[in-house]
Amino acid sequence: MRVVIAEDLALLREGVVALLRENDIDVVAQVEDGPGLLRAIAGHEPDLAIVDVRLPPTFSDEGLRAAIEARRRQPHLGVLVLSQYVETAYASELIGENTAGIGYLLKERVGDVRAFLDALHQVAGGGTVIDRQVVTQLLAPREGTMDGLGRLSAREREVLELIAEGRSNAGIAESLVVTPGAVEKHITNIFSKLELPALEDSHRRVLAVLAYLRVSR
Repeated sequence: MRVVIAEDLALLREGVVALLRENDIDVVAQVEDGPGLLRAIAGHEPDLAIVDVRLPPTFSDEGLRAAIEARRRQPHLGVLVLSQYVETAYASELIGENTAGIGYLLKERVGDVRAFLDALHQVAGGGTVIDRQVVTQLLAPREGTMDGLGRLSAREREVLELIAEGRSNAGIAESLVVTPGAVEKHITNIFSKLELPALEDSHRRVLAVLAYLRVSR
């Protein structure tokens, strides 16, 4: 896997670079701002870009904008955005209509090396990974909300949060200490309550995670 990193904090950037190289991931470029990211993408054509939401000069959403532009120029590029805080509007804007190869994680997840590396591989392989805290906030009941998400049970919400992390059915069963059969039943209920079309389960899993993003714009 060939990776470009866009992060203005040198200590964090160097830490991520060291972590990736220790795990045989090729970091082909490190940049500090959005224009640098676009140049690196064009020059190296990596498999994945790891991008901080907030980059110089204003530290608002330059990283997000650069990531969206990078995807526009190279639709098959995997993009994993890192954020200091839960910012659901940014997650929604990043994902847009193309869910393949997109990830949105809090920076603190870098400390969980195994999960972070799993997320990188999933996104680079065309999967979708959304931080559990982001999904938890998205699923928080809102006054007047009567969509299918409001009909999910507490356990179904837990399952949906774990789906958002990219967990397999077996991984969800292990996390919740239930049988794989119970997980399958919960997922079937989620699909039914969200009235998702009869597509491949992998596609419906992504649609389930993104359901609230779609209705909350």
